[in-house]
Amino acid sequence: MANPENHNKEYTNDKFQRSALQVREAQARLTAYAAPLSLEEVPLNQSYGRFLARSVHAPHPFPAFDRSSMDGFAVIAADTVSAGDNSVVWLKVVDVIPCGAVASREITTGTVARIMTGAQVPGGADTVVMLEATESRMEDGVTYVGIRKPQAAGLHITPRGLELGTGELVLPEGTIIGAGDIAALAALGAANVPVRRRPKVGIFATGTELLEVDEPLVPGKIRNSNSPMLEALVREAGGEPIMLGAIVDDLELARSKVQMALESYDLVITTGGVSVGDYDIMGDLIREQSGEMLFNKVTMRPGSVTTAAVRGGTILLALSGNPGACFVGFQLFARPVIGLMQGAAQPFLPEWTAVLGVDYKRVNSFTRYVRARLEIREGVLYAFPAAVDESSVTVTIKDSDCLIVIPPDSGQMTSGDKVTVLKLPGEIRG
Repeated sequence: MANPENHNKEYTNDKFQRSALQVREAQARLTAYAAPLSLEEVPLNQSYGRFLARSVHAPHPFPAFDRSSMDGFAVIAADTVSAGDNSVVWLKVVDVIPCGAVASREITTGTVARIMTGAQVPGGADTVVMLEATESRMEDGVTYVGIRKPQAAGLHITPRGLELGTGELVLPEGTIIGAGDIAALAALGAANVPVRRRPKVGIFATGTELLEVDEPLVPGKIRNSNSPMLEALVREAGGEPIMLGAIVDDLELARSKVQMALESYDLVITTGGVSVGDYDIMGDLIREQSGEMLFNKVTMRPGSVTTAAVRGGTILLALSGNPGACFVGFQLFARPVIGLMQGAAQPFLPEWTAVLGVDYKRVNSFTRYVRARLEIREGVLYAFPAAVDESSVTVTIKDSDCLIVIPPDSGQMTSGDKVTVLKLPGEIRG
């Protein structure tokens, strides 16, 4: 969750009835309505990236048996005590145990079993001697193995239950399932995995100025880049985006689209139409609708006009039409909602501490979330603000892997200062 902005003041605008909340409070109001969705089971091979809906405990010890960690011979350690440089202990080979097979007999004094890596150690044996540390001979059709050094009990054996005991917690509820988790689940026989249903997220943009991606540019128009970006961000967060297109600045059309979306999907996100200008379509719509207004201004830059409401139990989140503000608004508000709907244990962007890579000056009464690039130099994490970080700027979004949190009224910040960053999903590219 974002740091609290303790020094922010509350701002109001009588004309647009806007009362600004700090980011933390706005997040709290919004996420209070983000209830986990229903549980469903999916095949193990379809569980990657899903959120675990129930904690998983080991149904049996793992490994389930004592197994050899070497190719060699399973022996009784006490049989080797007399071995030395001038004294070879010869033991009779009475069994061969490939990986996946079970011994045909127990090992008794004077006998050994040839055993492969991963095979179950036979009863009676208490240590495994590496193949390279032995010699062999044949006598009357019988193989004997020679050992020149005493062997301690327990060598080269992975004991039953070393990794997990019966009933031990393997994965807690809310875990995002990764490749290692799938390996553990497979080893424990979890053919089907309980996960939360992916939220269906309706997305549409408002604005008479918008063109579709494949349309040629015309004077005064811009291509709708926010909707494809939001589609990708929703997928990245684990949701299922439903693209509802763009609508012109028409209140009746917006009203019908929003109502349909609220009745059909788990979350509705709009972009555009929440400015304080004459065409505040989403703001007007939210104010006139019945339901609960959660907030319509946040003490943040970019994206202070971010607006949220609840209608019939469904969250409506109206993001700025400016690409930079839309991106930041999604990360701070939509991402945790989508995560919580899937039962995420950690729905908010992780907070790290980094060193500011260059001087930065931004005097503002609101907290600023600066798109930035992370870089590791000699084990130290640095954050470099985007050269152009205005709300309307699109291209620097692609170069950002974190948001630097600049407190209000911070004034000049100097290269070398420590700053809080919110790590965006994905690898550090610097």
